[in-house]
Amino acid sequence: MFNSMILNITEKILEGNKNRADYETACRLAALPEKDTFDLLTGARKITDRYRKNKVFTCSIINAKSGFCSQDCAFCAQSSRHETDIETYSLIEVGGLVKQAVSMQESGAEKFSFVTSGHMLTDDEVDHICRAAGQIKSKTNLSLCGSLGMLTQEMAERFKEVGISRYHHNLETARSFFDKICTTHDYDEDIETVNMAKSAGLEVCSGGIMGMGESWEQRVELAITLKELDVDCIPINFLNPIPGTPMEDRPLLSPMEALKCIAIFRFVNPDKEITICGGREVTLKEFQSWVFMAGASGLMVGNYLTTKGRSIETDMEMIAALGLDRRE
Repeated sequence: MFNSMILNITEKILEGNKNRADYETACRLAALPEKDTFDLLTGARKITDRYRKNKVFTCSIINAKSGFCSQDCAFCAQSSRHETDIETYSLIEVGGLVKQAVSMQESGAEKFSFVTSGHMLTDDEVDHICRAAGQIKSKTNLSLCGSLGMLTQEMAERFKEVGISRYHHNLETARSFFDKICTTHDYDEDIETVNMAKSAGLEVCSGGIMGMGESWEQRVELAITLKELDVDCIPINFLNPIPGTPMEDRPLLSPMEALKCIAIFRFVNPDKEITICGGREVTLKEFQSWVFMAGASGLMVGNYLTTKGRSIETDMEMIAALGLDRRE
């Protein structure tokens, strides 16, 4: 028999009460036993159908500048404080950025994001990204995004002017768990960057990583924070432990726990885009198509920053086989 609490909350959200899953309610959903997970996924799918219809989007990224980061984020292979085997390089030349963007559009991506390591770009690096953005806009129909570290208001406005429409800046985890993940900057700096991007007229993509040792209550805390910030898109990543980082020995989430994470974020944020990003291949394995049943409305395709994704063709075939409509 379908869980009555899940059914009641789902029906209220479907009727238009988008705030039905507050912190306490979402924590109760998260505390349900594993036998109720399928009911939770079913409710999340119904909510997604109500608010996001049957449409999904695909996005892609380029690791435009790799390594040398001054921050000590415990999960990150690009921190200069960790001994990892990643390739390090300064900002890729403009032609290389444009070439990759064209290639990703030809492969089926609709969004393309510049991602750079480090706390904040220099003025010269901002100019470089702006030149690349202008050329990409002239050669493709891609929607451009940036994940370029901390912002100033001037930087945010410049990115908006050159055609970058969305800014990505993850909070990574709940405020109450952040000091276990990063000690080199404060949580409020990340909040400030999100708000600066919004005030410049940029859409905002902000989410986090599941499986770093946080509790279910802290996952709900993050989902609520993102709701309060009114971000446009919530990327959900799953920890893929990288050798040489403090997280290298953390176990992967089980597929069902990972899917439950997606569902909880959907209950809390019924009308927002939720896109599934890094770590899905190693965590979900053959259950990757289930992300859409769990409440996802988007998928990052291609490779990630320092880890490989699966082939774009495989993901496109999966979306088509599920009967989902790609949003062109």
